[in-house]
Amino acid sequence: MDYKETLNLPLTNFSMRAKLVEKEPKMLDQWQKIDDYNLALKSREGRPKFVLHDGPPYANGNIHIGTATNKILKDIVIRYKTMRGYFAPYVPGWDTHGLPIEHRVSVELGEKIKNMSPVDIRKKCKEFALHFVDVQREQFKRLGIRGDWDNPYLTLDPKYEVHILDIFKTLVKNGNIYRGNKPVYWCPTCKTALAEAEVEYHDHSSPSIYVKFKLEKEENTYIIIWTTTPWTLPANVAIAVHPDFDYVKIKVENEYWIVAEGLLNKFTSEIEVDYTVVDKFKGKDLEYKKAQHPFIDRKSLIVLADYVTLEDGTGCVHTAPGHGAEDYLTGIKYNLPILSPVDENGIFTEDAGKYANLKIWDANKIIIDDLRKSGALIKEAKIEHSYPHCWRCKNPVIFRATPQWFISVDANNLRNKVLEEIKKVEWHPKWGENRITAMVKDRPDWTISRQRVWGTPIPAIKCKKCGEVFLDETVIDNFINVVSEKGTDAWFELSEKELIPESVKCPKCGNNTFEKTYDTLDVWIDSGCSFEAVIRSKGEKFPVDLYLEGDDQHRGWFQSSIFMSVAKTGKAPYKSVVTHGFIKDEQGRKMSKSLGNVIDPNEIVDKFGADILRLWVASIDFFDNIRVGKNIIQQQVETYKKIRNTLRYLLGNLNDFKEENIVPYEKLLPLDKWAIGRLQQLIEQVTRHYENFEYSKVYSLLNKYCTVELSATYLDIIKDRLYVEAKDSIYRRSAQTVIYYILEALIKMLAPILVFTAEEAYQLSPIKKYETVHIDYWPEIRKDWIDQKLLEEFNVLLLIRDDVLKALENARNNGIIGHSLDAKVILSGLNEEVQGILEKYKTILEEFFIVSKVEFGEGKTKGEFVSVTIQKAEGEKCNRCWKYHEDVGKDDQYPDICPRCAAVLRGERK
Repeated sequence: MDYKETLNLPLTNFSMRAKLVEKEPKMLDQWQKIDDYNLALKSREGRPKFVLHDGPPYANGNIHIGTATNKILKDIVIRYKTMRGYFAPYVPGWDTHGLPIEHRVSVELGEKIKNMSPVDIRKKCKEFALHFVDVQREQFKRLGIRGDWDNPYLTLDPKYEVHILDIFKTLVKNGNIYRGNKPVYWCPTCKTALAEAEVEYHDHSSPSIYVKFKLEKEENTYIIIWTTTPWTLPANVAIAVHPDFDYVKIKVENEYWIVAEGLLNKFTSEIEVDYTVVDKFKGKDLEYKKAQHPFIDRKSLIVLADYVTLEDGTGCVHTAPGHGAEDYLTGIKYNLPILSPVDENGIFTEDAGKYANLKIWDANKIIIDDLRKSGALIKEAKIEHSYPHCWRCKNPVIFRATPQWFISVDANNLRNKVLEEIKKVEWHPKWGENRITAMVKDRPDWTISRQRVWGTPIPAIKCKKCGEVFLDETVIDNFINVVSEKGTDAWFELSEKELIPESVKCPKCGNNTFEKTYDTLDVWIDSGCSFEAVIRSKGEKFPVDLYLEGDDQHRGWFQSSIFMSVAKTGKAPYKSVVTHGFIKDEQGRKMSKSLGNVIDPNEIVDKFGADILRLWVASIDFFDNIRVGKNIIQQQVETYKKIRNTLRYLLGNLNDFKEENIVPYEKLLPLDKWAIGRLQQLIEQVTRHYENFEYSKVYSLLNKYCTVELSATYLDIIKDRLYVEAKDSIYRRSAQTVIYYILEALIKMLAPILVFTAEEAYQLSPIKKYETVHIDYWPEIRKDWIDQKLLEEFNVLLLIRDDVLKALENARNNGIIGHSLDAKVILSGLNEEVQGILEKYKTILEEFFIVSKVEFGEGKTKGEFVSVTIQKAEGEKCNRCWKYHEDVGKDDQYPDICPRCAAVLRGERK
């Protein structure tokens, strides 16, 4: 007899083949039709608000794996918070001004740019930025990111620019803005000043030279300096020593050299000379002595400085106040000239004498040759060291004294106010607080002017009579009004008469004729003002609940935002900050085109689907540096298949199940009570990890739950009941009830991560209550469904099951059985506690071990060990359930099946 038609086999449209690449775009179209973003907000109207403020990426190219990771993490947060019942808006934004965009446009325009007006260049930059806003928007949407894509914020929007200028005016009013001629990071390639946040460090090869400066009034006596920047020697005006270090005068042949005692051995070993120490004294004894510059008719003053160290060199530091921050401060202290004979292109000016018109890097060799010819060069070598480079063009930068606008971070007690606000923020991970605190404590004044045309203009004016450059609140106010109507292009388009009110007078000479200056603001000011332009000005919750960015933003957006916010409002703009690490390849190397290890998120999506990329993001411990590569992505494909197959199985076994079929908890069978209790514990754990942004732990728990607790345990055990028992029997409906609750919880717990797969499963499932799973609510934790005693007893049963499974495998390998249903299991050596548990659940042990018979052997033990014996089960094999039973063949109506199956077919087993 063929009994297949009587089995409850799973049926579902949730196919084994995911076909994510085909299905996901269709789902996106459907979400667009129902306007899922506004639908989500409408569904949570009147609920508590949760605001994650989006840090704006640069609109200067396709998205990369870093921006994709960042946006996916944010989307996980927003979707989770929505399911928890929060009104959680998400307004994406873009940084559309500044060097990153102007640099790309300059490269594309090439020589043409030299003949273009600032207005024309700005127009090209705007077109470029808006193009990539559109490109990135579509790429982010393809990742399943839900947001207000039709109304993003753009820093080039005049409505946004007004707030930048308003905050700038606040800083001017508070006395935080000043103009100074001091050394700043300067990129000769991009021809602009840079802030500390725009500088990154890479290995660089530099010349390493020791040079003699002859001491004035002391015969044959020289103070020895060491430098890796020979090109700065034309600007040398001093030599710094530490006041408290011991210095020695050594005799080398017929000369006397002065170096720090703490570096004497290292120095003399390196230059390989014989010497005799002839004198010893403190650094402070050298103060105000003078030395002759080795190739310029100029004296170098010996000064004292605490920053001199005994790490490298001679303890006598070459000092050029026009080319170094510490040198500059020393120069101010000793009233030294601030020389910087280098132009914006990194070429020596006429002030550099014979080196004029040379590129500084080319001048190194000539200067070293001149030192050698004059006898001042002791030794030349090469050194590999970490050197500052421009964040955009990746070329080495220099320190160059040039008039710039600065924010004084100490004026109006701004730095200390920021430090106090940092303490009030919740940082994830915890070390983020120490990181940003140290950076704020040590940061110099902020260089905010840029010599570029694409940005928010600094509305400073220059007196035509005396040359004074200054800021005036009246001019700023008037410009704000102009910008609100015409945007910041107006600064380049309108005349001085249209921009500068007649009442404005030069604060230095009283003149009233001016010309515009054309510096623009550091782009970090633009993005740092987003709290005002996007949040406060629109009446949104402030401070916002969360900023979430890469940990490089401790020196970037997190810092610019808190400085701007404290200056404007006295508060930090965020309550919590979450940071993620840098993306590296599978070997832990930085991604670069030269290494060929760049992973393109768009390629992953095109090949595997966005849910695979999202699953990878969830799998990473993103608080640390993040690794990704083809093998790692392939691992996620395999994990995804396991999760999908679990959902498919659950759906298939609910094809005839409706809510009215739910069995009350009290009537569930013991194994089902265990499964539903474990589910509650899982929901509790997963929820806690979502709350703590620990998505890798969510991933691990759900992956393990699907593969071990469900597929290999619970679902494997209940297969017999699902397929063999009567359709409406308590045995089957009890299992289906638990499957229903597992499916509901699993879909919802996966929804913030696997947005497309969860939606597909939800639409096909009996749990569906809303248009989309993404406006459904988070699974409720039913504490009353956690029977602790039962869970502990099943833990014992599961340990015994492990032993039984091992014994069954051995018996299979030894030819005693084939399938596990061929077996009879004999359990012996049981202690009283274990015996009691097994006796209590005796009726379900055959199902639990998936065998035909379970018996208890003789003998007791006080230990915890159980002896497992496997024998071939007695009786004949039931052709319906495949279990062996001694009564198979005794039923006249159903002679080839067991009594249980016969009872099911007769309708006697309910």
